[in-house]
Amino acid sequence: MQVSFKTKRNSYLLIAVFLPFLAYVLVPGEIHPKAPIAAAMIALMAFLWVTELVPLPVTSLIPILFLPIFNIASLSQVTSYYAKPIIFLFLGGFILAIGIQKTGLHKRIALYLLHKIGDKSHHLVLGFMLSTAFLSMWISNTATVMVMMPVGLSVLETARNNGLSGKKLTNLGLGIMLGLAYAADIGGMATVVGTPPNLVFLEMYGELFPNLPAVGFVTWMIMVFPISVLFLFLGWLLLTKVIFKISEEQILGGQKIIAEEYKKLGAMSTDEKRAGLVFLLAIVLWLTGSNVQIGDSFMIRGWRTLLNLPEFKDAAVAIFAAILLFIIPSAKHKDKTILSWNDTTNLPWGILLLFGGGLALAGGFQLSGLSEFVGSQFSQMQVQSPTAAVFSVSFALTFLTEITSNTAITNLILPIIAEASKVLHIDPRLLMIPATLSASCAFMMPVASPTQAIVFGSGYIKIKDMIKAGLLFNIIGVILVSVIFLLWGTFVLGI
Repeated sequence: MQVSFKTKRNSYLLIAVFLPFLAYVLVPGEIHPKAPIAAAMIALMAFLWVTELVPLPVTSLIPILFLPIFNIASLSQVTSYYAKPIIFLFLGGFILAIGIQKTGLHKRIALYLLHKIGDKSHHLVLGFMLSTAFLSMWISNTATVMVMMPVGLSVLETARNNGLSGKKLTNLGLGIMLGLAYAADIGGMATVVGTPPNLVFLEMYGELFPNLPAVGFVTWMIMVFPISVLFLFLGWLLLTKVIFKISEEQILGGQKIIAEEYKKLGAMSTDEKRAGLVFLLAIVLWLTGSNVQIGDSFMIRGWRTLLNLPEFKDAAVAIFAAILLFIIPSAKHKDKTILSWNDTTNLPWGILLLFGGGLALAGGFQLSGLSEFVGSQFSQMQVQSPTAAVFSVSFALTFLTEITSNTAITNLILPIIAEASKVLHIDPRLLMIPATLSASCAFMMPVASPTQAIVFGSGYIKIKDMIKAGLLFNIIGVILVSVIFLLWGTFVLGI
């Protein structure tokens, strides 16, 4: 018998009352009287984030009410979490992405890469995955898939019209569609602005461990880029050779339609060039801002050191690039600039609130004393193998993210992992970074990521196919994140 929406909602409401009460009872308040209250708030937010009983951004506003009411933090202290520098880094990145999309530059980049790959079936899958991964390093994973999916559907339609049918067409459709979704998440891992969990980690790590070495844009890219590249090519081989066994024959007309789509764009417009230069400027500033230490005696100085601008950090670079798009005139629209404020109407403000809510939750975790209680629960544990700890964290986060937002789960889990690392005398980066990366490695369910939800609606994917492919991708993700981080990431970070 199908449960009505009203019945389901009422059941959820009862659980939403019971869970915080249970958390309150289970956490002792003798030493830290506010700890049970913070535990109740976290239990409530975790349940609402997982079930989406109310929209995720609305749940993220709960700390603004909860923490001041129970005198855990002042209102000004709580609201300051919603205006951390990391929020503005993402805001600037969003606006920059809007500028790239408005001018059509992102589509030109994607079609150019596809045009150069070739029209054999397995090469087309690789082309879509490479294009998607590259774009996702810099702009929203969701926006990237929205751009790429119509091109993929056009290629599949052309293949069908030219005689491809049956299992061959089905497998090619699965390879292209799942390749788009998976490559977006894999590519987003490679840069700090590529996906929300990366930025959640940076802010929480800086907040909780201000005396430890910072993890900058370049450091992150050097550390994670090899994981993304290897994962992308292994994923391509899995999709085309192992899971769906896509043929290597040419798709008649496949390359032609891509060439035609690229030709329709014409010569690069002045607006594309201007937006591209701003985009390139932002990338160069992000990559060259910090000092890079090579060995014990040689260091490449970043422009922040050379120009004595230590506080002009990545968030300021993002806002600077965003502002330029509102200043630089548009050649296409006379008397207008490349971006107008109306272009930001669809900017994902909810994600920014989700960030702020996670940071406020972490703040309540610390200020209430709940962090010390959680830490005490780990104090009796003995970590025999840091390797096992990294694998365990990667595995747990990969599969936890299958049922809820990766941003929400990193907001919930990272403060706990940070406290555990203190008590267990482990460098927090050893557990927090694999956890963060693994939050982007859930590939089995449409609800695990917006990218998977989008391609699931294409008509080419059944849930059993996504689970079949996603399970293998999840396992490969756990192994790659853990092994490469332990061998390479620890070396880069000096752990």
